[in-house]
Amino acid sequence: MLRGFFLIFLLTGVAMVAFLGFRGQRSTGSPIEVFPDMVRQPKVRAQAPLGFFGDNRGMRVPVAGTVPIGYEMPVPATKTNPGAPVVPPGPGGEQRVAFSSGPDYQNTGKMGTNWGTGIPFQVTPEVMKRGEQRFNINCAVCHGMSAAGNGIVKQYGLTTIVTLQDERIRNMSDGEIFDTITHGKNTMMAYGPNVTVSDRWAIIAYLRALQRSQNATAADVPPEAQAEIEKP
Repeated sequence: MLRGFFLIFLLTGVAMVAFLGFRGQRSTGSPIEVFPDMVRQPKVRAQAPLGFFGDNRGMRVPVAGTVPIGYEMPVPATKTNPGAPVVPPGPGGEQRVAFSSGPDYQNTGKMGTNWGTGIPFQVTPEVMKRGEQRFNINCAVCHGMSAAGNGIVKQYGLTTIVTLQDERIRNMSDGEIFDTITHGKNTMMAYGPNVTVSDRWAIIAYLRALQRSQNATAADVPPEAQAEIEKP
């Protein structure tokens, strides 16, 4: 009986020491971990030393000529280059930066304190083609190719995706849509760091075309096309 009591007492003491640890003691050795903590992963940390390289720096100098993800050098609006974003020059004729964050309508979507409407540069076939490309890359995965909210992500369980063909979205100002693309909303991530300013407006221009195509009336059909349709 007494042996059982001491055995239980000993096991209880070992359990308590194992649970609480030796408080107040310090050690320079690495802790024993059955499952290594994620904070001590063998990886490169920003602004931290690393003995793997000769200069003991973990962060490396970017390869010459590299640019941030999603960035494409802006080109003058007069240059014909459908593959690159067309960025109109600033008020003083200076070349804008594609990821700029100025206070004007083009960079914020606001006119004063209100959301503005309208594409801040000429919408050409090249801009529409660029908008279609960027929409299909960045937006269609959730909102679908026709912006009806039926992208592949929704089919796999993300049910919070809205249709951009909804009357509320069709009546929403261009500036507010620009802000949503830039900063995200609800479960939608921010695309400002990845999509250039001009590409965001190109996406909006293409979205407006999609909305009109899915909600068109007979009045939207050009007269020559109507005549062709009405031919016996």
